[in-house]
Amino acid sequence: MSRPLRFVICLAVSAVFVLPLFAMVVVVFTLRELVFDGGASLWPSRFTTANFSNLFASFPVWRWFSNAMIVATLTTALSVAVNLAAGFALAKLQFAGRTVVLLIVLSTLMVPAQAVMIPQFELVARMGLIGLFWAVILPSASTALGVFLARQFFVSVPDELLDAARLDGCGTWATLRYVVLPMAKPLIAVMVLLAFMTQWNDFLWPLITLRDPDLYTLPVALRFLQGQFDADYGGLMAMALLLSCVPLLVVFVALQRFFVDGFSRSGIR
Repeated sequence: MSRPLRFVICLAVSAVFVLPLFAMVVVVFTLRELVFDGGASLWPSRFTTANFSNLFASFPVWRWFSNAMIVATLTTALSVAVNLAAGFALAKLQFAGRTVVLLIVLSTLMVPAQAVMIPQFELVARMGLIGLFWAVILPSASTALGVFLARQFFVSVPDELLDAARLDGCGTWATLRYVVLPMAKPLIAVMVLLAFMTQWNDFLWPLITLRDPDLYTLPVALRFLQGQFDADYGGLMAMALLLSCVPLLVVFVALQRFFVDGFSRSGIR
């Protein structure tokens, strides 16, 4: 295809993703009573920032934001650490049942999350974690996809490099920390992005396990702006834009140069 035609196709595909975000921005800066008056509009007829001021004046938005940041950060750090260690063990350590363990881990990818939610809730309840952040963090401490990505990446690491590290006196943990992990920056970037994005957007599990509104994360807190007969769409879009979308965009922009490389070196096409 010619370059102009490729440009037009890319522009059309980009518009599919950009237009919903643009519509959200329009609603954010439109008065509440004008959101659905006069049909769709490509630009606010009366520009206003009242949706932001009303949102922060009526709800503890920054508390919800800090809750979401704490949960997402701790979950991401714990998940990346566990997945890296498990992936390295399944790729480079020799032990009985290694293939069976890998198959069991991969088989969990075919089980819907809703199918294990009840036993998972019972387990968390017996640990006395209901109503605490740990009830949200610990169940996401490891993921089958993360273990698989780590394992596929570490398989490509030459065994001769690990043997040389052992000859220099490095144990298993020292080899992982000082030899393997410096080579795994693209993989770590992918795992951080996936784990952070998943936890930041999670709604159902925090809704079930967090009972104090002061501990709610942003996706759960958004329901406070939805009434039985009405919804503050301007406030909803303001919270979603400023506090839900922007952090994910910042994380992605910071890690994007590692993103494609991490997936390609992990064997995902």
